Amino acid sequence: MDRSIFDEDHEMFRDSVRSFMQKEIGPHAERWNKQGIVDREAFLKAGEMGLLCMWVPEEYGGIGMSDFRYEQIVMEETTRFGDPGVFFTLHSRLVAPYIGTFGTDEQKARWLPTCVSGENILAVAMTEPGAGSDLSGIRCKAEDNGDHFLLNGSKTFISNGILADIVVVAARTDATSKHGISLLVVERDMEGFERGSNMSKMGMKTQDTAELFFNNVRVPKENLLGEVNRGFYHMMHGLAEERLIVACGFMANAHAAFDATVEYVQERKLFGQFLADFQNTRFKLAEMRTELDVGYAFVDRCVEEHNKGKLTTEDAAKAKLWTSEMENRITDECVQLHGGNGFMTEYEVCRRHASARVSRIYAGSSEIMKEIIARSLGLDPRKKKA
Repeated sequence: MDRSIFDEDHEMFRDSVRSFMQKEIGPHAERWNKQGIVDREAFLKAGEMGLLCMWVPEEYGGIGMSDFRYEQIVMEETTRFGDPGVFFTLHSRLVAPYIGTFGTDEQKARWLPTCVSGENILAVAMTEPGAGSDLSGIRCKAEDNGDHFLLNGSKTFISNGILADIVVVAARTDATSKHGISLLVVERDMEGFERGSNMSKMGMKTQDTAELFFNNVRVPKENLLGEVNRGFYHMMHGLAEERLIVACGFMANAHAAFDATVEYVQERKLFGQFLADFQNTRFKLAEMRTELDVGYAFVDRCVEEHNKGKLTTEDAAKAKLWTSEMENRITDECVQLHGGNGFMTEYEVCRRHASARVSRIYAGSSEIMKEIIARSLGLDPRKKKA
C-alpha cells in the first residue's frame, strides 16, 4: 500500500538520507556492533548533512524544520539502511527538545549549535536501579547550595552514555514530594561525573549504554533546565512524541527484517525447491506484509495528528504498544523462515530480532502502555466509585 503522507519534497529528502546511510553508516555497522559503540565521526557526518536537530531555529544553527515527517524519514532510513542502534534521533528529538523547550536563550545559544553540528552528543539520564517506568521513584538527589546544586547518585541503562558530552539528569530536589524533581545539565568535564563500562546487551550492540555516577558534582544554577521541582512535568511533556518516535523505529526494523527474508527465501532451496515456493512461506510473508501495512497506516496517522499538535497520550501509547509487539512477531517469524541461519549473528535477521526484544520495555513497557489505554476507557482503579 502506498503511504500518502509524504510529498515530492519528502521523497527527495528520503533519497538523500538513504544514500547517506548506505554510504556512511551501513558499511560500518558490523564493526560498530563488535566494538559496542559508533564512531563519533558518525554524528559529525550526520551534522554536516543537516540530519541532526532539524527543528532547531536558524539563530541557533538549525534549519527550523518542525515537520515531524522529516524526522520520521531519518529514523526509517537510519534503521533500515544504517543500524537500529545508531541513535541520532535520541540526540535530536528526545534530548535536544528539553533544551529547546525549557532552556533560556543563553542556554540555547550555548548548547544547541554544537548539537546541530554533532560536535556535542546528548543523552538523558532518568532510569535508576530502582526507578524505571515509575519516575517518581528517582533517588538521585541535588542539594541547593546557593550558586550551584550538589548532585549525588547514579543512573543506569543510559543510551549514548559513553559518547555523551551533555547529559540532562533528572534529580530529586524536594524530598517531601514524589514529584519534586528538577532537570540539570551535566557536562563532560564536570568534576565528580564518572561513567561505568559500556554495558553488554542482547541487541542494539552499536548503541553505547552505560551507568553514570555523580559524586558531589557541582552543577551551576545556570545549568538548571526549566523550573525547580517541575522536572517530572517537564519529562511528561515529551512522552507522546517519544513513543511515536520509537514506533517509527520499530516499524522500520520490522520492515528491514521482512525485506531480508523475502530475498532469502527466493535464494534458499529445501527439498529441491526454493523456500518461496512453499505455501507456508508465502502465507507467512503475506501475513507479515499485511501487518506492516496496517502498522504504517496507524503510525502515519499519528504523525499527521502530531504535526497538528493533536496527538494524544492514549494514541501514542497504542502506537508504541502495537508496533513493538508487531516488530517482535515479525522479526521472530523472519528468524524462523531462515532456519538455523536465522540464529547466526552474521545474518541480518538475527541481529534485528535481538535488537527488537527491548522494544517492548523501553519508552514505557507494553504493560504500562496497556494501563494508559485502559484508563482512557474509564477503567482506572484509582477512581472507583464508592
